[in-house]
Amino acid sequence: MSTSELTPALESMQREKRTVALHSLLAALGITVLKAIVGISTQSLGILSEAAHSGLDLVAAFVTLISVRVSDKPADAEHQYGHGKVENFSAFIETGLLLLTCVWIVWEAVRRLSGHHSVHIEPSIAAFFVMFLSMAVDWWRSHKLQKIADRYDSQALEADALHFSTDVVSSGVVALGLGLVWAGSRWQVGWLVKADPVAALLVSGVIVYVSSRLARRTIDALLDAAPAGYRGRIMDAALKINGVTEVERARIRRAGNRYFADLTVGLERNVTFQRSGQVVGEITRAVHEILPDADVIIHPVPRATGRENIFDRIRAVASRNNFSVHDVSVQDLEGRLHVEQHLELDENLSLKDAHDVVTVLESEIRSDVPEISTILTHIESEPSTIESGNTVARDAVLEQKLKPIVNEFPEVVDMHDVEIKRVRGKVYMSCHCTMSDDLPLSRVHDVSTELEIRFKQAAPELFKVLIHPEPQTDNRR
Repeated sequence: MSTSELTPALESMQREKRTVALHSLLAALGITVLKAIVGISTQSLGILSEAAHSGLDLVAAFVTLISVRVSDKPADAEHQYGHGKVENFSAFIETGLLLLTCVWIVWEAVRRLSGHHSVHIEPSIAAFFVMFLSMAVDWWRSHKLQKIADRYDSQALEADALHFSTDVVSSGVVALGLGLVWAGSRWQVGWLVKADPVAALLVSGVIVYVSSRLARRTIDALLDAAPAGYRGRIMDAALKINGVTEVERARIRRAGNRYFADLTVGLERNVTFQRSGQVVGEITRAVHEILPDADVIIHPVPRATGRENIFDRIRAVASRNNFSVHDVSVQDLEGRLHVEQHLELDENLSLKDAHDVVTVLESEIRSDVPEISTILTHIESEPSTIESGNTVARDAVLEQKLKPIVNEFPEVVDMHDVEIKRVRGKVYMSCHCTMSDDLPLSRVHDVSTELEIRFKQAAPELFKVLIHPEPQTDNRR
């Protein structure tokens, strides 16, 4: 997706998050003031505890507003993983404030229940009105915050939503306590006077419960704990991709609403660099199916597998040295393995340098494949320059000389598209030979090699012969 497509979505997210955080702040301010006024006038510890609770809600809402503004900033040179951790830190501060509220409420409730601090509580219509209004406002802002938190996966807004949803319960408990105090005064039931501090203790219990949940989540986020269940799912998805032999390491961390996944995966060591890039792309797409928009880094490492044969092991050693061997053949002579291979090296190397390279390569192959007895390497020059020459489309005389040779091989149906190239006094010949569709590739190679030899015998002026085999069904002549 292009930057132009992302910008409107990013602006919409920032606007919605900041708007709902601001509304939550204004609601917290109004409720805190009303609870404080009614709590002082009624001397209700339950309402005063709720006022203190709402005061800390006000601070938390302010911290949340600041955090969502900062966390949405893009990554920069100093903060290469972005500013998302600010949201997690905001939730951590909120947890601490909630626990401080609990300490004061419990201390004051114990004093009143033990008789060390006697307070006359006068429930009023205003007190009940404020508590029910608080419950309605808390439900409204919890619903709004949770909606935006779910939409943009914001931990700070989600923490506020969880917090305010429990405020509805705690306000209900306080209202119930006030109701019991009022009933005790009306019908002269003395022990019901204790309902207010008991309600305050219940409120503190709710706060401790909320704080413990917030504390665990924020500490996990700040300590880069892997989100529960995601690591296993990502590893399982990676192992299902063709070519992946193992997942050596999988690390997932979260910063705000962004996830970062870092995987080290084992690939068969003979896989080409281009194929490894394709596998990395497939793994990345698999991770995005589990964690959309995650920042994914895949580190592929070569690994030997138990399925490798001796040819794979020889090629693996060559690949490790950035060489490509071909025409590898292995002979078992009286229990001893003899290897012959062809290796192309830069044509500008001297024979001495080329031989030194081969000596080192053969030594490594013997070390990795100790069952090999001897190795013989045919050194070929790898062209690195483009040579100019003349091309002759057809050479009737040469074709007439070579056609009888083709008839010596029953596997060859016909020969066509013969071309002659003359480069620096050397003659290059290429042609297409049609063969049976079901002819084994090993036999195709043998026939092509024998044809090349016979062509050179019949026409010694040929320097190099290239035969392109094609199946009968593909012969469009």
